[in-house]
Amino acid sequence: MPAAPRERFVTNRTGRRMFVADWGDPLDPRLPLLGLPGFARTSRDFAHIADRLAPRRLVSLDYRGRGRSERESDWRAYDPRTLVADIQHVAIATGLHRFIAIGTSLGGILAMALAVVMPGALAGVVLNDVGPAAVPNGANYLIDYMGRDRPQPDWPAAVAELRRMIPDLSLRTDEEWLAFAENTFRRGDDGLLHVDWDPAVVKPLQHGTARATDLWPLFLALRPIPVLAFRGSVSMLLSADTFEQMGRVHPCIRQVTLDGVGHAPTLGEPPLTKALDDFLANV
Repeated sequence: MPAAPRERFVTNRTGRRMFVADWGDPLDPRLPLLGLPGFARTSRDFAHIADRLAPRRLVSLDYRGRGRSERESDWRAYDPRTLVADIQHVAIATGLHRFIAIGTSLGGILAMALAVVMPGALAGVVLNDVGPAAVPNGANYLIDYMGRDRPQPDWPAAVAELRRMIPDLSLRTDEEWLAFAENTFRRGDDGLLHVDWDPAVVKPLQHGTARATDLWPLFLALRPIPVLAFRGSVSMLLSADTFEQMGRVHPCIRQVTLDGVGHAPTLGEPPLTKALDDFLANV
């Protein structure tokens, strides 16, 4: 069982509280890590990394409308661009002056944005199955998946639903799938298991404004910063062509492809933990 984090809440610009998890020793001399979850994921996805790397400090957050963070009354407040300011607030509140960002999916895009708005804070970036261009069909599938609540009567049903919707994860055992389900659903007042996010978080993407953003300038802002990039070989979001192009334009990037895995690796897979450890030891 991973160690419990220190818990706190940071208020965003709309006055909503955002949950922050803070693992490890704040006095550890190594650069702290900032865990940026996927679009509809939470800080709990980084618990196993924090446990493995302890006592190194790792801070993560539940974005607005996800997990233990409060939901917004207006879906426009979920525009991904608002999350950049939220992360800045969290970094200031937790004293993260210089750090290594580890971003999965949307979290990786937000890490790219940090290279624009607070470049001096970024010592390194890990991009987990994300790049400056997304496969349209895969993005549409994920938006549909995240945009609908899927109430389940019990945990076996929740596991079965996740196995059906995203079968290409690296999870192999029933215990791993159950742990993933427990990080995806939470029990509601009606006794059913509901997705642990506000389905309205996808509306900015459905209305097109956020998806129209050209992300290549954000990725190019990472060129002075060491980058470790992971891709699942059957990822529905990050194509092999985009991944190859990322390698061509970034002068200090290391890339690792995980065979037979889709979107997104958990970062607990042995080839990725080794690559991550090597990267962290050299940044």
